[in-house]
This record gives sequence, C-alpha cells and structure tokens, in this order.
Amino acid sequence: MLSRRTFAVAMIAAIAMPSLASAQATTPSAATIERQLDAAPRQKLRPNERVTIREFKRRPDLRRMARSIDIQSINFEFGSAAIAPSQYGKVEIIADALHRILRRDRGARILIEGHTDAVGSFGSNQLLSERRAASLKRTLVGEFGVPAYALDTVGYGEEFLLVQTQQENWRNRRVTLRRFDDFVR
Repeated sequence: MLSRRTFAVAMIAAIAMPSLASAQATTPSAATIERQLDAAPRQKLRPNERVTIREFKRRPDLRRMARSIDIQSINFEFGSAAIAPSQYGKVEIIADALHRILRRDRGARILIEGHTDAVGSFGSNQLLSERRAASLKRTLVGEFGVPAYALDTVGYGEEFLLVQTQQENWRNRRVTLRRFDDFVR
C-alpha cells in the first residue's frame, strides 16, 4: 500500500514528466543523420540495373541496400500527420543535415518514408503514413528551405512495423530518411 506522500510524489512526477514517446526518442544529431545518409550504400547497382523511383519505392530489397536513418523523435499524435511548431527544433536538425549533404552533392536525393502503428484499418494507416511523409517534406521545404527537388515521399502504413504489435506503439509512428540517388536512373 502506498503512503499518501508516496502517492502524491508519484502523481506529481507523472503529470510533470513528458510523454513516454518524447522521453524515450531523441533526435539524432545533424552529424549522425549526415553520416548515415552519406555512408557507402550496402551495394552499388550498375547503371543498367537502376530503376525508376516508383520501382524503388515498391522494392524492399533495394530499399534495404540504401543508406537510411529512422527518425522516431517527431512525435506524431495518434491518428495525426501534423508536425506541431514545438517539433520544429527536431525538424531543423534534419534540415541542417540535408543542407550539408546537398552542398556537397547537388544530386543527392532523399526519400521520406512515413509509417504508422497497426491500430486502425490498413487503408486509413496507408493514407496517414503518406500524409506524415508529405507533412515532413512540406515543413522541410517551407520552413527550413530544403529544396523540394531533393525530396520524394512515400507512405508504408503499417507494412514495416519496428515493434510487431497490433497495439498502439509510438516507435512505429515514425519517418525514415532513405537516400536513393544511387539506385534510380
């Protein structure tokens, strides 16, 4: 049995602490994002093996070969694609990394993949994931000046869960940045 004092301290801590998602997910540094997206691809394709961006999006085997980084720290609310202004500091870190990459290599291209957890219908999760990817692109371009030509988007809904559960899980509500210029013609 908890004493009243212990219970009161626990209640104050629960109210004062940030949500579990924001407490556990930290934004990688701009240098980490840059390093991940600048690393050598796991495998290089010969020019005659390159595909269209549409095919790249549909081929998990190619996407696994590409340089990527999961960004779990942008706290999408359950069922929402909105990026609140309070999250802009995190987006700015991503923008800084992308600006550095594009200064060195104007041909760099980044795919923003949106993901959801498995709660809800497949169709609604697919649409929500597409909206999350588009929301991040819109914020990067509109608020932080990342050139739109360097970014493409896709949504994968609940298809690639990080945590295999049918329950709500903040780790599955994420975006992935994936560099694809080595794979497309």
